[in-house]
Amino acid sequence: MTSVGFVGLGMIGKPMALTLARSELDLFVYDVVPEPLAELEAAGAKTVGSVAELARSVDVLCVMVRDDDQVREVLGEVLGVAGDRLTVVIHSTVAPGTPAELEDTAARHGVRIVDAPVSGGPTGAAEGTLAIMVGGTEDAFAAALPALEVMGSKVVHAGGIGAGTKFKLARNMMHFVSFTAATEAMRLAEAAGLSLRDLGAVVRHTDAITGGPGAIILRDTTAPIDPADFWHGVMTHVVALGEKDLGFAIELAEQLDIDVPLARQARERLAKGLGL
Repeated sequence: MTSVGFVGLGMIGKPMALTLARSELDLFVYDVVPEPLAELEAAGAKTVGSVAELARSVDVLCVMVRDDDQVREVLGEVLGVAGDRLTVVIHSTVAPGTPAELEDTAARHGVRIVDAPVSGGPTGAAEGTLAIMVGGTEDAFAAALPALEVMGSKVVHAGGIGAGTKFKLARNMMHFVSFTAATEAMRLAEAAGLSLRDLGAVVRHTDAITGGPGAIILRDTTAPIDPADFWHGVMTHVVALGEKDLGFAIELAEQLDIDVPLARQARERLAKGLGL
């Protein structure tokens, strides 16, 4: 049976660890804050007194701490005490070059690294339905997989070390640009006298049906579409609808004196972005 360690029991890390505690895996946990440790111990996990003790006790060590510096600090405590069986799984979202840097350092100590950032928030963490994007060698990925499959219902081996982090950054770029677009829509709806709560409910309802912004990610490339390609007709239809509705929304915004710069950029860039 794979033994798993978890360090970093915060908003996402604690429900991830609790999901592991409900599984058949042997779980050891550590955090600098005592309260989540008590909760994990009550759920069946074994608590230890340090990161180094975790590293000596497990096959897979999951790390969900705040930033690059904390990840480096954890790895510094691991190296030198871990055996060559250990695989460290970095769930923290770090800078694009950090995973490869850490892999080089860890390899000198016989420790394997994968970067495996997650998407799905506290709810996905609590339900074991996270999307987990993984970068690393085939061997390291295989070693981490028993733990990853417990925490996530969508596990993607994106490529070599660093690929998981780049995958997460692309996903989150869309996430937060979409949030910014949503604030434009909120200002427009508010100025038009509409209910923002109702707008939010409608957006969540229809995105659950259509797939939201991800619904247009259908091709293997962003290159221009050949007119003979099936997708040319599909995207032409999308662009026609999009440009029409964006034009009407911008017109309404002008009438209401609401600034909508993202909507204007979207109208200008939609066709080219979709390959037309």
